[in-house]
Amino acid sequence: MKFLSTLLFSASLFIPIHASESLSLKLELERAIKKSNAFLLTQQNEDGSWGDPKVPAITALVLAAAMGDPAISENTELSPKIEKGYAWLKEQQRADGGIYVKGLATYNTSTSIMAFLARGTEEDETAILKARRFLINQQHDWDTRGETDNVMDGGVGYGGTYPHSDLSNTYLVLEALSKSRALAKDGKHGKQPELDWDAALDFISRCQNLEETNDQEWASNDKDNKGGFIYFPDSSKAGAQELDNGRVALRSYGSMSYAGLLSLIHADLKPDDQRIVAVLKWLGNNYTLEENPGLGAQGLYYYYQVLAKALSTANISELKLEDGTTANWRHDLAKKLVTTQREDGSWINENSRWWENDPVMVSAYVVLTMGQIHRTLVVE
Repeated sequence: MKFLSTLLFSASLFIPIHASESLSLKLELERAIKKSNAFLLTQQNEDGSWGDPKVPAITALVLAAAMGDPAISENTELSPKIEKGYAWLKEQQRADGGIYVKGLATYNTSTSIMAFLARGTEEDETAILKARRFLINQQHDWDTRGETDNVMDGGVGYGGTYPHSDLSNTYLVLEALSKSRALAKDGKHGKQPELDWDAALDFISRCQNLEETNDQEWASNDKDNKGGFIYFPDSSKAGAQELDNGRVALRSYGSMSYAGLLSLIHADLKPDDQRIVAVLKWLGNNYTLEENPGLGAQGLYYYYQVLAKALSTANISELKLEDGTTANWRHDLAKKLVTTQREDGSWINENSRWWENDPVMVSAYVVLTMGQIHRTLVVE
């Protein structure tokens, strides 16, 4: 099996901590990952899918989680259940290149690309590139072609009955396109289209509470919100906040702020760009693993996953906090996840928002998060 590991599972930064502590943590993560992946295999549907077959993203998350197991190497023979899952996922690809059944086309397609990249076989390359072209065609340009004169221009949404871009779908699309870029540019499959990254950056900037780079009236530099991100221009899942000066700001919140950081990085901004500096400050000021800041328990496991991806990609080993101290987020998060695993190997969120009462989806999120942490811990 030929792995495209550099496209998906490359470590952004290797973080040495005390050797015995690091080794112990890695072993705990390995045990938890193995136990959870075993649980997930028992949940497969007869057709090879997981969860709701109308949502291929759930199957894709499980497959990517399985491929991220540290016990899997280039010579590992995959479980027949995993092979069957990949066969089912590929069957969901439509003539337009999207991988979806009905609705949520960009979400399903982006997540599926990541699953195929995780397997990393040549037989998946054509499917990946077709899906990649589909995602590029989903970038919005509602009014004047080539200009970002509409606040939603440059971003990507769910499509269909959702007539707007949003940062969650946009970050997932940018991630899938960024991780598959090497395949698109290797010349083996001819010239491939590319996203309008400048337009994407305009949309991302319009989702950030930062007056210097956001032209929207709601953008605010007040101490509670400056630097953080919202769901899409004019809409925050965390609601609005009336300021002392009479203005109304849309509240920044945790999961979208990490998604914003990842999006800025995928758009090739430098670490000293004021947008990245500002969001890192907001994230440090609001660092917690007890909740999704601004939303409580809503989307908690999505929050954990995007946190791990964003801080790893940003090469942040110790996140600077508001009081001047730092947090070893990898250590904190690994302990949190390992100690909350249920007896059957799963995790579940008691808050059902965004399907997080589904142990299959949540457990896949957690395995992906733990795999990200495991790959960036080194025993010295």
